[in-house]
Amino acid sequence: MTTPAFDLEAAAAAVEAVVAAVAEADCERPTPSGITVRDMVAHVQGFTEAFRLGATKELLGRSQPPEPGSSLAQDWRDRIPAQLKSMVAAWREPDAWEGDTEVGGAVAPAPQMAIFALDELVIHGWDLARAIGAPYAPAEPDLAILLGFLRDTPREGIPGLFGPVIDIPAEAPLLDRVLGLTGRDPAWAAD
Repeated sequence: MTTPAFDLEAAAAAVEAVVAAVAEADCERPTPSGITVRDMVAHVQGFTEAFRLGATKELLGRSQPPEPGSSLAQDWRDRIPAQLKSMVAAWREPDAWEGDTEVGGAVAPAPQMAIFALDELVIHGWDLARAIGAPYAPAEPDLAILLGFLRDTPREGIPGLFGPVIDIPAEAPLLDRVLGLTGRDPAWAAD
């Protein structure tokens, strides 16, 4: 059995706090990724379940890419926190880190998929926090993992995943450097 390399709890808790701060009036606000807060919350709703299934390998060989424009469930305020907790618990199981797994139709080694899950949590947590003006401080160890993961991102970005890399000074905060590697401007503001 493989020991989990890291835990998703801190990143999930940060996302949960931001999701809890989303007011109905925020739902049509833009996010740094170019979609509305409502659509970003729907994305969080979708990926939390997808990465839980990736950890348990329940849909190995049968997972599907996310539906564009997936709708937000009526009970999202209860559903997302529960899904975050389930996703964290699933990735704490040593078997989750063994072999390959599949999320959204993409197959990768399980440890790499766990980093993808961490990336989704941290980056989209920031997207939401920035869009609604909520505080957001992801854990430094999580940011260090992501910096190592994103360090080799092609300058032109990765279509569908990351925009073109934004140069951020080496002495900038770790979060800013991670954001720049995903094509996000740390100074982005909705207004």
